[in-house]
Amino acid sequence: MDNFFAQLPQQIINGLTLGAVYALIALGYSMVYGILQLLNFAHGDVFMIGAFIGFGIMSAMLSTSAPSVIIIALMIVAAMIGCGVLGVVIERFAYRPLRNAPRIAPLISALGVSFFLQNVIQLTLSARFRTYQTAQLIPGSIGVDLGTARLSGVRALVIIVAFLLMFLLQYLVRRSKLGRAMRAVATDKDAAAMMGVDVDRVIMATFFVGSALAGAAGVLNGLVFFRIWHFMGFNAGLKGFTAAVVGGIGNVPGAMFGGFFLGFAETFAVGFLSPTFKDVIAFVVLIAVLLIRPRGLLGARLVQKV
Repeated sequence: MDNFFAQLPQQIINGLTLGAVYALIALGYSMVYGILQLLNFAHGDVFMIGAFIGFGIMSAMLSTSAPSVIIIALMIVAAMIGCGVLGVVIERFAYRPLRNAPRIAPLISALGVSFFLQNVIQLTLSARFRTYQTAQLIPGSIGVDLGTARLSGVRALVIIVAFLLMFLLQYLVRRSKLGRAMRAVATDKDAAAMMGVDVDRVIMATFFVGSALAGAAGVLNGLVFFRIWHFMGFNAGLKGFTAAVVGGIGNVPGAMFGGFFLGFAETFAVGFLSPTFKDVIAFVVLIAVLLIRPRGLLGARLVQKV
């Protein structure tokens, strides 16, 4: 028991870090599903592309004398812009032509896009692992001791950036004109169109924002967990999808909550049980939530239309 309480502060920090990454991925799933009722299974591979964009910027900039703050900012911004544009391209060519098709068609298209992105990276950059040189950007000596725990500089960066992005997203959705349009389209596309909302533009913006968040998550994941490879998006996408469903898919606060919930569940499983159960626990949580509360922990009750 003493060992449990001694480890608990560090596991909380680790859970916040992992949960922040999962929450950013889950937000993209939730936003797209809330508007199109579409499960964008290519989203995890957009996350992977963001990690590679960040790695490319880092590799090019480390040989310069640029400050670490500038390099990290460029990595995140470039990944967000690159992945946002990629998300718009995916929506325009893989999903928009199938918008009125049966539900299975865009789902198959999403899987096809996922395989395409994985193989593009494998064929162009090879299948070998890449390693983020985090220690050169944020030395291990940077950090804060909190009792028996240590909040390293890189984990603090991940948590702060993730919370900042989630705050900005919440402001966008709740306070901006675009956010009001997103909520209108999510409620009723036809009614929103009759009120003058450009539905295609709103959907495109939703894909851009969701994919940009996934790109930022890819860079943050690379900084804190170091290794990236062409297939990393598959597992991350599954975890992000699980987090979105646990929190209540289509619900922005629910996606955030689900990401942190899953992050803590996995971290505690690894820290107090065994690393063997890391992936198992995620899907046990998913099954348990679906059995007890099918609409998610923060999901709204469905309204039957007549």
